[in-house]
Amino acid sequence: MAGMGWCSGDPPEGLFWAPRVLPPAPVPPGNPQSEAKIQLGKQLYFEKRLSFDNTVSCASCHDPKAGWADPRQFSEGVDHAKGGRNAPTVLNSAHYQFQFWDGRAGSLEKQALGPIQNPVEMKMTMPLALDRLQGIPGYVKAFQEVFGGAPSDETVAKAIAAFERTVISRNSPFDRYLAGDTAAMSPAAVRGMKLFNGKAPCSPCHTGPSFTDSKFHNLGIGAGATEPDVGRFKVTNNPQDYGAFKTPTLRSVALTAPYLHDGSERTLEAVVEFYNRGGNRNPNLAPLMLPLRLTQSEKSALVAFLEALTGEDLGITEPALPE
Repeated sequence: MAGMGWCSGDPPEGLFWAPRVLPPAPVPPGNPQSEAKIQLGKQLYFEKRLSFDNTVSCASCHDPKAGWADPRQFSEGVDHAKGGRNAPTVLNSAHYQFQFWDGRAGSLEKQALGPIQNPVEMKMTMPLALDRLQGIPGYVKAFQEVFGGAPSDETVAKAIAAFERTVISRNSPFDRYLAGDTAAMSPAAVRGMKLFNGKAPCSPCHTGPSFTDSKFHNLGIGAGATEPDVGRFKVTNNPQDYGAFKTPTLRSVALTAPYLHDGSERTLEAVVEFYNRGGNRNPNLAPLMLPLRLTQSEKSALVAFLEALTGEDLGITEPALPE
């Protein structure tokens, strides 16, 4: 969300509104979906043997039981190492233009191998990871059937990405309301929806079917730190990107606490209050970040709407892993 001033009154309702139907996740021509590939990717997603000491998988920090995110402020990797950013949800990541908080990967395929090789996450090298996979007959067979060869950097990334494209939050009370079920959202949530697209307003940044513009904004989070996280600037070296981070999806946001790139806000109420005061002042603060002056009743209604973005349970559980 971002505060925004208007010359007269609230913006027209629906100005930045999401389409009624969430479209299928885009699939790159070089990595078409197949059930066998998705199943292989699912196994790799839950595979702790891809970490140096066999203790960490993708699901360890992007847990289906925690909104495909991590309820801890900072995830814990091999040797109990911790990074400085909260693990974002995998939900609807297939709809992002960029991956990671700083957007350093341009696709799910390019993102997939990063955590495996990150020294504070899974702490592996890809040669060692591939050696392990090639020592497991079930994986050797699966890679041969899906890709026609032995596991490789490319095919591991393609399989994990194919699975992640199925992790989509949809059919929330909000979706059902827009489809004509006027009882799907509470009166408070309906009021919050109008605030979201009006007085608040959140929709200039949290726009589109996944409620994100996939752009990067400085909200002032951690700006007063001795060594602040520079965010997107580290990727682009553009001074305008200093302290800017990607707008996250709001679908199923009620399930993905804590919030913000550093996990510093524990509840939706706290996040709304953060935006209500206009973020944290700093020289690079996004121009849209202005005090909202919401009443307590309006803040509660906005939270009710955010809760109404919770999609149906995907029913995805940990699969049996190859031996």
